[in-house]
Amino acid sequence: MKKILITGAAGFLGSHLCDRFIKEEYYVIGMDNFITGDRKNLAHLEDHANFEFIEHDVTEFVEVTGSLDYILHFASPASPIDYLKIPIQTLKVGALGTHNLLGLAKAKKARMLIASTSEVYGDPLVHPQTEAYYGNVSTIGPRGVYDEAKRFQESITMAYHRFHGVETRIVRIFNTYGPRMRLNDGRVIPAFMGQALRGEDLTVFGDGSQTRSFCYVDDQVEGIYRLLLSDYVEPVNIGNPNEITIKEFSEEIIKLTGSNQKVIYKDLPVNDPMQRRPDITLAKEILGWEPKIGREEGLKITFEYFKNLSHEDLYKSEHKNFNNHIKK
Repeated sequence: MKKILITGAAGFLGSHLCDRFIKEEYYVIGMDNFITGDRKNLAHLEDHANFEFIEHDVTEFVEVTGSLDYILHFASPASPIDYLKIPIQTLKVGALGTHNLLGLAKAKKARMLIASTSEVYGDPLVHPQTEAYYGNVSTIGPRGVYDEAKRFQESITMAYHRFHGVETRIVRIFNTYGPRMRLNDGRVIPAFMGQALRGEDLTVFGDGSQTRSFCYVDDQVEGIYRLLLSDYVEPVNIGNPNEITIKEFSEEIIKLTGSNQKVIYKDLPVNDPMQRRPDITLAKEILGWEPKIGREEGLKITFEYFKNLSHEDLYKSEHKNFNNHIKK
């Protein structure tokens, strides 16, 4: 039985990856320190014979006993509301955390896949974004703590691959959604759905002309799974190229939720990208991957999940463990 370590296991994507690799009959070790992750996301795996959990902050030395075949590094705050509140921790998990895990991969002779992001492209000057594009990122802007953490993460990963011969893979994840997202994490899908469920007006930043493309979580997980097992070592975009403006998307959400809310407009945040759409030519060629689940289907599943959340989850402002890490 192959053994895999998944960091950020209690998060949205991390927990879905735990499910997938258990389904594929791997022995899964989940690791998380619950800054933004939630124990509820792993509750269904607590008694599973092929799953164990370690509560740990990967910015500290990481140790796993016995053999290890694969590492998926998904530990990181992933939404602006998070990394703007804990900027130092965001930089540390991208730098120190990645360094620690690459050291573990080297020692165990394990293959390691890192979760990079479309944010390495910043506010792009080319559209759609290909893996060859170097990006347009402000190193000192408020979003730089996340963007540059991920860019450094890619650099040190390739350095370990070239200098130490560590087997590495890099996925650049574009906007992904689905069940287990935090309703209060500030990203547009949970934000709009939460506002609709609470009877609030939907908040659009800027004039709503900025674009995004949304990939359902099952499609994203399939792409990550294929990339891990492939022979390709350079970054690969995994996302859905079906692009929509935020204004159009707000109208879709109002129709889906059957709410009567208005759309209100606020100032656009600093360095907020105006365009976001992956070029997935490489994923198609290398992995034989492309998304299968349309936005209408995926949003219905996601909205049903949010509708069934408790009253406490619907109204709480942030994760209960979040404040413990703000000053670190």
